[in-house]
Formats: sequence, C-alpha cells, structure tokens
Amino acid sequence: MKLSDFKFDVPKKLVSLYPTENRDESRLMVLHRSTGKIEHKVFKDIIEYFGDGDVFVTNDTKVFPARLYGNKEKTGAEIEVFLLRELNSELRLWDVLVDPARKIRVGNKLYFGDSDLVAEVIDNTTSRGRTIRFLFDGTEEEFHKTIDSLGETPLLKEFIERKVEAEDRERYQTVFAKNVGAVAAPTAGLHFTPHLLKRLELQGVEVTPITLHVGLGTFRQVDVEDLTKHKMDSENYNIPEGTVKLVNQALDNKKRVVAVGTTSLKTIESSVTANGRLKASEGWTDKFIIPPYDFKIANALITNFHLPESTLLMTASAFGGYDLVMKAYKEAIKEKYRFFSYGDAMLIL
Repeated sequence: MKLSDFKFDVPKKLVSLYPTENRDESRLMVLHRSTGKIEHKVFKDIIEYFGDGDVFVTNDTKVFPARLYGNKEKTGAEIEVFLLRELNSELRLWDVLVDPARKIRVGNKLYFGDSDLVAEVIDNTTSRGRTIRFLFDGTEEEFHKTIDSLGETPLLKEFIERKVEAEDRERYQTVFAKNVGAVAAPTAGLHFTPHLLKRLELQGVEVTPITLHVGLGTFRQVDVEDLTKHKMDSENYNIPEGTVKLVNQALDNKKRVVAVGTTSLKTIESSVTANGRLKASEGWTDKFIIPPYDFKIANALITNFHLPESTLLMTASAFGGYDLVMKAYKEAIKEKYRFFSYGDAMLIL
C-alpha cells in the first residue's frame, strides 16, 4: 500500500487536548469485520462483547517524565532534552533529542534545574539526536528520582497543543502501568478503570500483560510513498510465560484474544511459533504491520482513533481491513469522535 492511501483531513478541533473526566466513559466505535456493521457505544459497554475464557493482552509499560528543560554552560541558553532510551545505566549514557539542535554540540555541558544534574554531549546521532552522559554523584535510585522530579510528562506537543499540567502525570498513564521505560503511553489502555476490570473478571475474562516500551519512532512521520520501504525504530519487549499460557489456551478453545492497543498487537505478532501459537520471548522488535497481513494470534483489537498517515492507523487498517477502517474513520469525523492519545476508542471484532 501507499502512504497516500492513508491521507485524509481531521478537523483540528477533533484532536483531543484533554481526556474524558472518567476513563471508561470515552466513546467506543465497534467494527464487525464479518458483516461491516458499525456500532456506537460508550467504552464501558465493552463488557457486552466478551465472556468466559476470553483474554485481554495489555501493555504494562510505564511512561517516565522524559522531557527535561535546562541551560547550556557559559551562555545559559535554554534547551530542551527529550530522553529516548538509556544506553548504559552504569555510565548513564542516553539517546536523546535536543532543541534547539543547532546550538547543542559535542562537548557542551547542560545543567538542569537547581539540582546537581549535569550532562555532557558526547556524540551526534541525527539532526536532532545526541548521545549524552549524565554526570551525577549518587546512586542509580537517586539518579532516577532526580529525573522523575525534574522531568515533564512527555505529551506530544506537535499534536496536543497546550502546556503539560499536573494531572497529566496520572492521566497519561494506564492502570496497567508497571515497568518503567516508555516515552509515550499505549493509549488504548487509557480507557480502562479498576471497576471495569473487575466487571470483566466477573464475566470470566482474563487480563494478562506483555511489555513493550513505546518509543517516539511509533509516531515518526512516514516520508516514503512505498510503505514497504519505511523502517520502524526498534522497541524493547517482553512476553512472559503466564501470558503465553493464557493466550494459547484461549486460541485452543476458540475464544477471543484481544490486543489492547497496536503496541500489544505488534508484540504478540512478533513472537509466533511455526504452528501459530504465542511463545515467550524478550528482545527488540521493529515489526511494521500494514495491509494485507495474516494475523496469527489476536482476533480482536482495541485501539484509539489515530492521525492520518500514521503507522498506528496503518496497523489498525491491516487488522480491520482497509476499506472498513477508512469507512469507519469517515463516520468518526462526521460523528465528531475525539482523536489521538486522549481521544475515543475503537473495538474491532
């Protein structure tokens, strides 16, 4: 498929700047692949579609406050450093994005807040990318506490055009969040509440985790018309034995295996046995799912409404069928569904 196949206009007012007051009261569009039927519901109605033996696979990655503001030594110029991933915890080496990039060169020292946190730029990686080494006199735990206190919730400012607020620390985190390492939330999980999970449990639904630490590459603009030439950034994942057991049992019993989000979907489709079952593994995946694609594990998907030409939309279209998903997006715009991270949800059956 081509990039232009995923081009359409979303009115700016439909890109949600804030989440709903209650997580499970976002709107929910339900797509039935077998009939093409489209239903309009509220997210907590999701319990109507699942029952005993069905399995929800959630992403338990936890977002850390990855955006830091500081100053250059000597000039005092204000700079922004977006932490992408830790390369070496012992040496405190990180891959980062910097802004304004033209002012930040190898050898520069950067100072953050009134703390003792200093970083030295040691390499250029891309036009905005740098490798930095934090110079911090303290334990690993103290270092991460310092980052946590100085950092800002990493909302994507290109799309959510407002200042980050205190409430974002909690609302840009799923109720499943456990393993720190993501710079963006797995947003399909933002709609779940402990109460809704209890109701699913009472219906016999199992909820089980994988971990995929979402990187900014998920949102990187695709700049090639031929999608087969687009290269995804690698993201670290882990699929535990307990999840494998529940998922394979559900498949054997012809039950639903529901990927909660495209990150969960990508992860479980990255680790499939020769006979079409999930296997435990950990490592890095750069899997890019576009139509057409033969899914081996998931047979239902919960996802948000994504922006045009995004890799997330392409993956959702591979799962739901290009024609049906694009028809659903037209209806979503007409019915004023809310788009992007803090927006509404779609269930594809």
